[in-house]
Amino acid sequence: MSLIEHADPAAALLAARAQFAITIGFHIVLAAFSIGLAQWLMALEAWWLWRRQPAVLALYRYWLKVFALTVAAGTASGLVMEYQFGLNWARLSLAVGEIIGPLMLYEVLVAFFLEAGFLGVMLFGQNKVGPKLHFFATCAVALGSLISAFWIISANSWMHTPAGYAIDGQGRFVAEDWWAIVFNPSFPYRLAHMLLAALLGTATWVAGVGGWQLLRSLGNPRARLQYSLALWAIAVLAPLQILVGDLHGRHTLQVQPIKVAAIEGTWRRPAAGAGEPLRLFAVPDMEHRRNHHEVAIPRIGSLYLTHDLSGTIAALDEFPAQDLPPVPPVFYAFRIMVGLGLLMLAQGIAALVLRWRGRLLSARWLQRASVVLAPAGFVAMLSGWVVTEVGRQPFTVYGLLRTADSVSPVAAQTVIVSTAAILLFYLLIFGFGLWLLLRLLREPPGAGESGPHPEIGEGR
Repeated sequence: MSLIEHADPAAALLAARAQFAITIGFHIVLAAFSIGLAQWLMALEAWWLWRRQPAVLALYRYWLKVFALTVAAGTASGLVMEYQFGLNWARLSLAVGEIIGPLMLYEVLVAFFLEAGFLGVMLFGQNKVGPKLHFFATCAVALGSLISAFWIISANSWMHTPAGYAIDGQGRFVAEDWWAIVFNPSFPYRLAHMLLAALLGTATWVAGVGGWQLLRSLGNPRARLQYSLALWAIAVLAPLQILVGDLHGRHTLQVQPIKVAAIEGTWRRPAAGAGEPLRLFAVPDMEHRRNHHEVAIPRIGSLYLTHDLSGTIAALDEFPAQDLPPVPPVFYAFRIMVGLGLLMLAQGIAALVLRWRGRLLSARWLQRASVVLAPAGFVAMLSGWVVTEVGRQPFTVYGLLRTADSVSPVAAQTVIVSTAAILLFYLLIFGFGLWLLLRLLREPPGAGESGPHPEIGEGR
């Protein structure tokens, strides 16, 4: 008999989900970093064309090398994503191919070719074409990365809030209204939240690199400039992300109430007028449907969930047991995301206060904190994706197509072997890429310079 005939469906499903989590975890960080760096480079080149400051041009050339490395590694991880999707999720492709396929095709045709067509000019044409044409290439690459995110988030959002479809006699989703499909109900919130996450993750990374370089060489003017600019970005983006996150959360409460109940660890609805507590910590127990060791603040949960101190939300015991997501990973990932978001907000506020006092660049403690928080934006983003994707289980198309009915009829052993091969590939490719990245970031731009610089003062 074949391996497929001996396959354990539960084991095969778990193996396929684990492989998807590994591949998307690597790819989404690289994709988000590419999006953020593309916008960062576009802003730097625009500033240089406006003011012609050598420090800004040095920063552009410095981060352009990092961008090239990120794009190369991101392309490699994207190819692996395509492989595992074809191997493990054939039934999903058969069911939703008529809707998801065109969205992914638009992403490739418009965004990929727009990025690829101008990437060579951006990377190698600075001394071969005029400055305005080169800036146009940089803008095209930056725009291409945003368009790519547009189509990817549209496809993912449709699977969370399907709209504009019909189901034929063979159980396949067919398109009826492309406008409703592309601009499905959750799409605007997810797009804004994801793009801000990419920008914020890039900003915390640049600030961390700047802080690390300043701890080694405080007098370097270009390191001072990138550190200052990144902290400006964090001060603006962190509160904006919290606002968008609140809007996104309130919409999720309307369209995916089970997910919000899992986020909050709400197994039973509180008594009338008692309000929802803010659970700072708990150990959710799926078997007994309760929380252990709960630490909570009364009513505060109602304030951010319903904007009413006595408001309540649907509890997990109000839904069928077979429709519940795995509560512990959703519960913990959300708190990691929010906790890191608050730390980034504190980082931005501290930078504003120190800037106002004229002590931004002399505050060594903030430079050390920025180094520690360098990966915070991307870790928060990964935690948010855990909340989003695990929280919609056990469905791939929410409420309509179960994950168990989406997986390919492939034996768990086959998926495990391919997962091991993918991990080996990642260890080689990304290990080498990380080594190159650290070599690039080891020295700040213009490392040989020191002393005061007319373009950036002590507190700016």
